[in-house]
Amino acid sequence: MSMVLLSSGFSASASTSTNAATATVESMNVSADWLNLAVKDTWMWAWPMINIYQRRLAFSHLPEAGLLGGTIPVGPPNALSMLDDYIKPDERQVACPNQDVVYGFAALALDKSPMVVQVPDFGSRFWVFQAVDLRTDSFASLGRQYGTSPGFYLLVGPDWKGTVPPGIKQVFRSTSNTSVLIPRIFQADTPEDKKAVKSLISGINLYPLANYTGKPQPRDWGALRQYPAEHKTEGETRWVTPENFWKLLPSVLNDARPLAGEEAQYAKAKQLLELYQSPRYRQLMDEATQTAERELTQPLLAFHLAGRPAGNYWTANINGAQFGFDFFTRTASARAFIFVNKPEETQYFVQDFDKNGTLLNGKSRYTLTFPAGQTPPVAGFWSLTVYNPQHFFVENRINRYALGTRNKDLHYNDDGSLTLYLQSDSPGKDRETNWLPTPQEGAFSLMIRAYGPEQDILQHRWQPPAVEPKP
Repeated sequence: MSMVLLSSGFSASASTSTNAATATVESMNVSADWLNLAVKDTWMWAWPMINIYQRRLAFSHLPEAGLLGGTIPVGPPNALSMLDDYIKPDERQVACPNQDVVYGFAALALDKSPMVVQVPDFGSRFWVFQAVDLRTDSFASLGRQYGTSPGFYLLVGPDWKGTVPPGIKQVFRSTSNTSVLIPRIFQADTPEDKKAVKSLISGINLYPLANYTGKPQPRDWGALRQYPAEHKTEGETRWVTPENFWKLLPSVLNDARPLAGEEAQYAKAKQLLELYQSPRYRQLMDEATQTAERELTQPLLAFHLAGRPAGNYWTANINGAQFGFDFFTRTASARAFIFVNKPEETQYFVQDFDKNGTLLNGKSRYTLTFPAGQTPPVAGFWSLTVYNPQHFFVENRINRYALGTRNKDLHYNDDGSLTLYLQSDSPGKDRETNWLPTPQEGAFSLMIRAYGPEQDILQHRWQPPAVEPKP
């Protein structure tokens, strides 16, 4: 069968095409093979954007920012919610959390208002406020590594043309109206530092430009509204489904403008949306979408598919939050560990295998030894985290989910090297400070985070050591 491309325009009302337009589509002679490939390609390309847009919609009914089940910050668009301690191990809203930082989260609707970000004085503490657009690409540089000074910063949408009031230090423009802001503030695992962080974060705030006064507006993040916990799922909340994909795609296309050179991808997506109005093609497209989820994105919940080889079977995610036209890595990252920072903010090394290329399994015991002076070279901090197959914490009796800079009692070997013990049972009382529990059986994965990476990491001169299976 020949392929016919549609040339009609697109608007947000495409889902309510007139009978005449539907009849025109019905008369088209579109190859089923082309349709199948075009649907799968569009699914892979738009998956991260649908993911972000659905997060904006998911909690739009909430009256104010709060904590869902006491574990995860949520709120309506343009409302920041902050934790005041490490994230809890049972959260399921965002895969691959870490217990090195105190998190905040806000889904931004910059078409409603520009948003003022209020930054307190963090002193020498490592911090970064991540702001990403619908593509999960960063559009702001806010953090210690940028020398960001305390004060007020403005986040605006692609079409904003207002006046910047006095006192705003810098304006960051997103490529889409729907965006996300995620503050991360390092916290050492000591009572003293937890108390210090609670005081510091009271200076963090986010509010519409109309509420800006030029003076700090403190917040008591320990007094957030508590929302009932949702049913706990095994894996991450399914933000993208075959059922919501074609419903949300028109809004996504209108929200995120094409990058230069991306026009053909948009044109194809718009053609598919018109075809979807036809019962003749809708069934084929629904089947192709179900197949795309099953065969393309579900298997991407694997760390080693989201980056480049970094030695010893580790994989490095080297273009996080600046994916551009690297659609595959963008979607693989969004599936495996969404909301990665820019490379100069954080480098991620992920691992599914031991030194022999065998998948890690809780039935075995492993060690990870950094030679003397060769822990991750960072200006901020580093950590190692264990994740289950769904990329969430492995719950354990000592409630430990990461080891690294935050741990002040790590024991170094006599030669200055550092050995971490990865196993389900205790390695012995004298080694428990260096023990990171793994599941009792089944697959698990590892992630090294290097916040504020130094040049040896940025220039790929440093690599993580091999994961050694114990006899």
